[in-house]
Amino acid sequence: MKIENSTGSFMPSSASESATRASAAKAAETPSPAQGVSVNIGSSSQLRSMESSVAGAPMVDAKKVAEIKQAISEGRFQINSAAIADSLINDVNELISAEER
Repeated sequence: MKIENSTGSFMPSSASESATRASAAKAAETPSPAQGVSVNIGSSSQLRSMESSVAGAPMVDAKKVAEIKQAISEGRFQINSAAIADSLINDVNELISAEER
């Protein structure tokens, strides 16, 4: 894993460049009439049904949490820092790519 040191690569070099980037980002967010954006949310009964099923689902897998707690207390839990760093870098790259679109 290699992390390159880059300074100032995300900062606009001038006020005009900043304004240009801002207008380009706004244009990318606004769909043109030719794109024909269509949204169908569904019926309110479908939404209520989905909401109740999601509300009943646990936010956390209690069994998995208990397993991790046990592993930590026994000293078996190992952290793969390289995998965590790679995942963070990938997430940041995806965020940057999404902003550029």
